[in-house]
Amino acid sequence: MSACHCTMCRRWTSGMFMSLAVKPESLKLEDESTFGMFASSAEAERGFCKTCGSPLFWRALDGSSADVSAQAIDDPSRFPFELEIYMDEKPANYGFAGQRRRLTGAEWRAAKEAANG
Repeated sequence: MSACHCTMCRRWTSGMFMSLAVKPESLKLEDESTFGMFASSAEAERGFCKTCGSPLFWRALDGSSADVSAQAIDDPSRFPFELEIYMDEKPANYGFAGQRRRLTGAEWRAAKEAANG
């Protein structure tokens, strides 16, 4: 599980976006009429529930990555909290206890580029 502190995620969720990385091809929507989608940037789109408005996932437009909201899972506590990204955009008025990998936005983008070859 990871937390994104970027400005867009914080505005989308009214806090940080806690998510689970998934293989983009595994993100299949059974009934697409219940999901809303919006292009949040030139690189990604975000999916939400049309019934209640809950944020559900983030997906790269190029198909390279996707993240599902950890809070959409019945028991998100079963996943280890391993990563925080966009630490350079995190407001100073909150923080998580514990040790984990923490990256700035530039470090995160560089790691994604290196992983995607």
